[in-house]
Amino acid sequence: MASARETNPNFMNGVPELLILKLLQRGEMYGYEIVQAIREHTHEVIAVGEGVVYPVLHGLEQDGALKSRHKTVGGRSRIYYSLTAAGSRRLAELSRTWLELANAIQNMLAGGQHAHAIS
Repeated sequence: MASARETNPNFMNGVPELLILKLLQRGEMYGYEIVQAIREHTHEVIAVGEGVVYPVLHGLEQDGALKSRHKTVGGRSRIYYSLTAAGSRRLAELSRTWLELANAIQNMLAGGQHAHAIS
């Protein structure tokens, strides 16, 4: 019997990545601003700290999904992140997978007899 990890993406680990990419689709942001925006936009249902956000940002940048630049605002130097074309494609892929997953879970919760497999 295959484990869930072998048959479906580890979707909970992908949530911060999905949310970060979605926020950056709207415009460039710095790390702590992203932390606050996730809390605000999810009405504090999802609260991720800087210890989660910064590794995701760095990984996405290494993968070419984000680019960064230093910017001084109010005398403070910050690193702002923005989406690249590869990041937009990654967001579309993750969004599609998440919507399929959410629909399958909703179907199960609503008592549906058949849920489609997510590959």
